[in-house]
Amino acid sequence: MAESLNQNGFEFAKGLVHNGKVVRDERDDWSEHQPSTEKENEFIHRHGFAEYAKWHLGIDDEKSEDTKARYKFPYGDFRNVHRCGVLSAESRAGQYKHFDIERAAATLHGLIDGVKHPIPRQRE
Repeated sequence: MAESLNQNGFEFAKGLVHNGKVVRDERDDWSEHQPSTEKENEFIHRHGFAEYAKWHLGIDDEKSEDTKARYKFPYGDFRNVHRCGVLSAESRAGQYKHFDIERAAATLHGLIDGVKHPIPRQRE
């Protein structure tokens, strides 16, 4: 597979997090919180594949643009970013060595959890 980071999806997710469109749920909640096939199909019918793509951190460029199979590593429910979806994407991307997607998910994870990089103290 030729899976790589969906930069548009990553930027869209960062914007959602910045605007507070986040569900701070637990790691194992994704199986219950991810959109059903029916909700995915309804979203695509209403908004098209370009909007559907924004809700995924990965793209398989070997698959056709107008198929769900092209879009990998979902992170939200078409309204909000879900922490559990980001954690799932981060874990699976690392497992399959999609390091660019793993780094993007880790960045989102840090933004959601409010992780800030410490400012080094200057020596006196």
